[in-house]
Amino acid sequence: MKTQIKFILTVVAGCAVSLTTAVIAHATPIGTVFVIAMENHNWTQPGGPGTGSPQQIFGNTAAPYVNSLVTPGNPNAAMVSYASNYLNAGTGTHPSEPNYVWAEAGTNLNPGNGFLVASDADPNASNTFVNVPHLTAQMNSAGVSWKNYQEDYEIASSTVPTGGNQLVSRSGTSTTVTNPYYNTKQYNYASKHNPMAFFNDTQSQNLATFGQLRSTIAANTLSISNPTPTNNFGQYNWITPNQYNDMHSSLSTSFTYNGTTYASNDQQAVAIGDNFLSIIVPQLEATEAFKNNGAIVIWMDETEGSNRDDGNHTINEIVISKLAKGNAYASSVEFNHSSDIKTMEEIFQLGSYINNPTPGTQPYGGLTSNTVPGANDLSDLFVAGTIPATPVPEPSTLTLLASSVGMCGLMTLRRRRRHAAQSLVA
Repeated sequence: MKTQIKFILTVVAGCAVSLTTAVIAHATPIGTVFVIAMENHNWTQPGGPGTGSPQQIFGNTAAPYVNSLVTPGNPNAAMVSYASNYLNAGTGTHPSEPNYVWAEAGTNLNPGNGFLVASDADPNASNTFVNVPHLTAQMNSAGVSWKNYQEDYEIASSTVPTGGNQLVSRSGTSTTVTNPYYNTKQYNYASKHNPMAFFNDTQSQNLATFGQLRSTIAANTLSISNPTPTNNFGQYNWITPNQYNDMHSSLSTSFTYNGTTYASNDQQAVAIGDNFLSIIVPQLEATEAFKNNGAIVIWMDETEGSNRDDGNHTINEIVISKLAKGNAYASSVEFNHSSDIKTMEEIFQLGSYINNPTPGTQPYGGLTSNTVPGANDLSDLFVAGTIPATPVPEPSTLTLLASSVGMCGLMTLRRRRRHAAQSLVA
C-alpha cells in the first residue's frame, strides 16, 4: 500500500512540475511599450525638495502630476511602480547625448573608433555608429515593429513648418505653428535627444512627428465616434518631447500651470514638462494598445548638479502598466540605463544581449554593473512572471507541455482505477 501511495504521489508531482512549467510559459506578456524621455533633473538629491539647482522632481511643487503618480492611494498611482535607486549610467556619462546613445547601445563607446561620445554635437561623421549592435537594430532583425516620435524635428525654420532634417537641431519662434501643450509658437528640436539618429541603419527609420503621434492616439482610442480603433503604434515606441516639454528649458515668456505662474526659470521648465506628462500619459492610457497590457516608461536622461556622480543622486524611472505592482510601489533595486535595454530585449525576446563593455573607469558608488548582461532588469517593478528571463517556449513546446499535463492526469486516473480494482481482488 505504501508503495502504491508513493507511486501516485510521484506521478502527481510530475504533473505539478509540467503544470508549473506551462503556467510560467503562459505568463501574461507585456504588449505595446511607450518610453517618454525627459531631461536634466534628479529624482532625489542631497538636500531634498526645494534645494539645489536644478531642483529634484520627487516632492517638487512644480510637478504635481508626476508626484501624484508616486503617491500611494492616489488614483493616478493605481498602475504605477517606480525606481527609488536608479543611478546614472556611469561616472562622467554626460551631457545628454551620451545617455541617449547609451539608451540604444548600452554604452557611449564606439568600439570601432575607441572614443567616447562626450558632447551634444548633432550627428556627424565623428559621432555616429556604423555596424554597432543597438536595440532597434535588434528589433529590425527580430521583426519587432518600432516607432521614433520626435517633437518639432519636421520644422525647417520659423517660416517653414515642414521639411526639417532630423539630424539638425533647431529652435526659434514659428510664424504659423502653435505648440498644443504650452500654447506658444516656440519650438526646440534637439537631435542629441534622438537616440536612433546616431546609428546609420536607423537614422531615418520609422520616424514620426508629434502630429502623427496625436493622430495615432486618437485612432487607437475607443469612443462613440471611433467604435473600431486601429493600432498604428509600433510594439516599441520612443517618444522625445521638444526641449520645453521634456523639462530641459524654460520659455522666454511666463507660464501658468495649476494656478501658479512661473517666470522663465528652472521651475518653469519642470512645470512645462509636468504639464506635458499630465496630458500625454492619460491619452496613452486611454488607448487600446495600453489597455492590452501595454506599459509606459517615464525615463530621465542623467543626473544633475555638483558631485552628481557620487551615487547620492538618483534618476526618474516610472512605469505605468496593468502589469506593474502598482499603488506607487517603490523598488529599491539598483537600476541604470542598461536595465532598460535588458528589459526590452527580454520583453521582445531579442535573443543574445548587447555585450558592449562600459567605457572608461566605471562603475561608481554602489553601481554594481552597468553592462547590459550584468544589469538588473526592471522585473521588480512588475508582477511576478511578467518579464520573461528566458525565451518563451515555441508553440510546439507549449503544445507538448499541455499534452503532458493532460496525459499525466489521464495516467493518474487510470492507475488509480487499476490499483482500486487490484485492492478489491486482493
